[in-house]
Amino acid sequence: MSSVAIDLEYIERIINPQINGLHTPAGKETKGNHVVTMGETSAQKRQGRTVGKQQANGSGGMAEIPAAPTLEERLAEKKDRAKVVLWRRPIQTLTYFIRECLILSSEYMVKLWHNKKLVLLVAMLVGGYYAAFKTPGPHQPILDRAGRDFWWCGYWVWLGILSSVGLGTGLHTFLLYLGPHIASVTLAAYSCNSVDFPSPPYPEDIMCPEEESSGGLKEMSILTIMSKVRLEAFMWGAGTALGELPPYFMARGARLSGHDPEDEEMAEFEELQRLKEQPGEASWLDRAKLSVEKLVERVGFFGILACASIPNPLFDLAGITCGHFLVPFWTFFGATLIGKAVIKMHIQKLFVIIAFNESLLEWAVGVLALLPVVGPRLEEPFKKFLHAQKQKFHRKPGMASQAQDKVNLLAWVFEKVILLMVGYFILSIVNSFAQNYHKRIHKSTVAREKKHAQD
Repeated sequence: MSSVAIDLEYIERIINPQINGLHTPAGKETKGNHVVTMGETSAQKRQGRTVGKQQANGSGGMAEIPAAPTLEERLAEKKDRAKVVLWRRPIQTLTYFIRECLILSSEYMVKLWHNKKLVLLVAMLVGGYYAAFKTPGPHQPILDRAGRDFWWCGYWVWLGILSSVGLGTGLHTFLLYLGPHIASVTLAAYSCNSVDFPSPPYPEDIMCPEEESSGGLKEMSILTIMSKVRLEAFMWGAGTALGELPPYFMARGARLSGHDPEDEEMAEFEELQRLKEQPGEASWLDRAKLSVEKLVERVGFFGILACASIPNPLFDLAGITCGHFLVPFWTFFGATLIGKAVIKMHIQKLFVIIAFNESLLEWAVGVLALLPVVGPRLEEPFKKFLHAQKQKFHRKPGMASQAQDKVNLLAWVFEKVILLMVGYFILSIVNSFAQNYHKRIHKSTVAREKKHAQD
């Protein structure tokens, strides 16, 4: 059997269209076959594209299936998607947002139809509660209290979910809602020397009880105030734990299905996995995140509990990490719930209550006056605000607060900050939904091209 000299460049240039997609396993040759199987050609390497597969069509020819998008194409598509925002493409963004909302609504309607028995059961329970509530009887006060407690708990759970999920950006509901609520309860407790606020109007409005505790006989304790806000703090923490579930299920599904998803949430995690092999390129923040990942992976339940219990920004990837390493659901969620709703919330409650202690606040306002130039100007608004709050707590039921008639500069600024942050959060939701629809269009276009090529 004679030897044959093969010019690889000639083969690549002349007969490459005829052998594209044919892969002969290394070390295996058919009888009488002396053609060496080639891997990815140099031209293909320069383009960064994998050779497209081929399949026979009905006429006996070869139809090429479009190859997977190259890295350059994926980056270009991602760059174009990032431009779909209200301040750059307002019409397109609003159109995509509406279409994405319609698609999601239809998908959820289908899911509700598939679970119609559960939906019917919930509807019957709600209808039964409403009918019983409207029926006169001694049970009405109990049902009224149960309904108000249910909505109060649901309100804080929802705020916790918003704070954790983000939808493009985080709405810091602790700083905007729960923190100010705890601070108001703390100020009222020290001012009234009691936490037995009349309900209603509590928790919508805080007023001192008509029969106040004897001054000086019993000092208000931190534990008493913590017990007063325990329910709302726990529900908010439970909401933040629920917000960690979507990335957990996404990463777990991606690991079990064996494919590499293109979701934005996985991008940072994949980058950390790359930095494991090249630790020299990692920044100090990346090293800290890798340490958290290693702790979660090796220690398990107690590692997750430790990371969830300490307020830190490094827990953002915990759901993705636990899902990727197939941590059992109850191990992940149980540790996260205990850490966030119990341990972490007690730490945050304690910090807010101590910070808004009456004597400590007076000392802080005095220190504020020592600041050069702006100190004296800031001291007066803070004093007016604290005085107005105390007067508000001591008003009689049914009387409007005098503080509501006077616009305090500090309260006005805080209100506008809340409006700005909520507005920015709504804008981020619109942009996120529009970009999701842009991604949906891109995926459907690629799938359509593959289907046409196969047909």
